[in-house]
Amino acid sequence: MAEHDIYILAIESSCDDTGAAVIKNEEILCNLVAGQQIHELYGGVVPELASRAHQQHIVPLVDAALKKAGVDKKQLHAIAFTQGPGLIGSLLVGASFAKSMAHALGIPLIGVNHMQAHVLAHFIAQPKPEFPFLCLTVSGGHTLITRMDDYFNETTLGKTIDDAAGEAFDKTAKILGLPYPGGPLIDAYAAKGNPKAFTFPVPNIPGYDFSFSGLKTSVLYFIRDAIKTDPDFVQKNLSDICASVQYAIIKHLMKKLEKAAKESGIKQVALAGGVSANSALRHTLADTGKKNGWQVFIPAFEYCTDNAAMIAITAYHQYRQHQFADLQAAPYAARQK
Repeated sequence: MAEHDIYILAIESSCDDTGAAVIKNEEILCNLVAGQQIHELYGGVVPELASRAHQQHIVPLVDAALKKAGVDKKQLHAIAFTQGPGLIGSLLVGASFAKSMAHALGIPLIGVNHMQAHVLAHFIAQPKPEFPFLCLTVSGGHTLITRMDDYFNETTLGKTIDDAAGEAFDKTAKILGLPYPGGPLIDAYAAKGNPKAFTFPVPNIPGYDFSFSGLKTSVLYFIRDAIKTDPDFVQKNLSDICASVQYAIIKHLMKKLEKAAKESGIKQVALAGGVSANSALRHTLADTGKKNGWQVFIPAFEYCTDNAAMIAITAYHQYRQHQFADLQAAPYAARQK
């Protein structure tokens, strides 16, 4: 254990949420997020608008985070930032700010992989998984199963070969005429619907990989054909449609996860990523875990979606292993192996 307390300021700016967190060793002292409602007008994230909003938010947000944490900037031992993946303009804002502040304070800079941080968010609070464990990471841009043998010793067992599960949720919402962000609305409507009302195809591809492009196309054609005979079909069946699509997505995810757990013999299974906030996915994983004798780990809601606390906890472990970046570090780097 470190001989002295380690304070790190972490910045998250991968997409449309600006995050700032302060960590003392493994304790999150403050975790703030500033959202961007402007994207609702366009039905999705507009990269240029996102980067401009980060520029507006980052200084007051960091100032507020330090004050709320009760930490002076001179107490900081390092500055961490999201080093991809994400929108390049948004990443540049966070990286540039972190580099400037680290340079001004004369302290180390830590570049954190966004997807790695989603997995390591499980080490923010109890209960924490023990190595080795499997993690299903599901977000708007990524869907993958990783085997974690240590904090930075991981193996990707399966990933999406086309679209991510989160995109399937969002595109379905758009097809149904729901406002952005549509994923949470699908979840809400599905809770009132019948998941067996309509049948959508569950991909059957070998190994642990995922595919969601066919499902999106199936939903599009299904709605197109249905409204030809009944223009009000979506309004009349919205909850059942949402429940049926959600059921197909989750069934695909669980099928691959069960296969990976069975063939690896690993009983510790975790869920991560923005889509891990989906209530049906959380409940299904818990039920699947009971059926298979797994110990299941699901993060608190605030650590599911993009946040700086997950960047902070990852940065803490990188700090202890002296994994530092230099001031010439690109805003986007390959994932640590």
